[in-house]
Amino acid sequence: MSTSTDANPKLSTVRALLAKAEDAATPEAEAELARVRAFEMMAKYGIEMAMLSEEQPGRDVPTDRQIVLDNPWAMERVRLINQITLALGCQLIHLGRDGAGPARRVHIFGHQSDLDRIELLYTSLLLQMHSGLAAQPVPVGTSGVRAWRRSWLLGFIHRVGKRIEEAENEARAAAQNEITATGRSTALVLADRKAVVEAKYRSAYPRARTGRTTTMTGSGFGDGWAAGGRADIGGGSPRIGARTARSIAA
Repeated sequence: MSTSTDANPKLSTVRALLAKAEDAATPEAEAELARVRAFEMMAKYGIEMAMLSEEQPGRDVPTDRQIVLDNPWAMERVRLINQITLALGCQLIHLGRDGAGPARRVHIFGHQSDLDRIELLYTSLLLQMHSGLAAQPVPVGTSGVRAWRRSWLLGFIHRVGKRIEEAENEARAAAQNEITATGRSTALVLADRKAVVEAKYRSAYPRARTGRTTTMTGSGFGDGWAAGGRADIGGGSPRIGARTARSIAA
């Protein structure tokens, strides 16, 4: 993946905070404070970019990206990035297989800064998801190992998506009554941005429909949910994304 976040000082701070939280030498109390601060900064960054765009038209334009998600667990990767995309007020459509292989292609619509945030979150959480699954022992007596592991992944994805959504909602609620230089409230600016993205998405895919919800059962889902509750949602290393997914010019 290729994003413009590397040069942004605030997102660089997010990465530094997470690096401190992940350092084994950091006391747990300090690590938790670093995580909380990173989560807050990531959500507030989205609000700040929306307000700057309102005051400086053309700064943060609506755009779209196609991304290829490779194996293993390509469909679960689709679900992960979709959860992040929806939480950040953007839109995603799954285009199916990328060629003859197992990889999947998705097309994401949103403003530039939000698409950058999606990629940053996705690359970090993908690493955490796969690392968590690899470290999770399959319960003794499980008849379908792959089914259990998939259930664990879905639990992780569902919980992480809820955590990101909660962080975003809190940031939006805190800023909703702020007034931009143009005289409009932040709430109205955010609503308009979401409407623009929705219109762009519907124009490109007028016949798009909502995907079927997968039934999630078994102990794997609960274990994955718990792991998702422990996951860092503030960002991650860009080198992970370079190996796990790539951006395709729209």
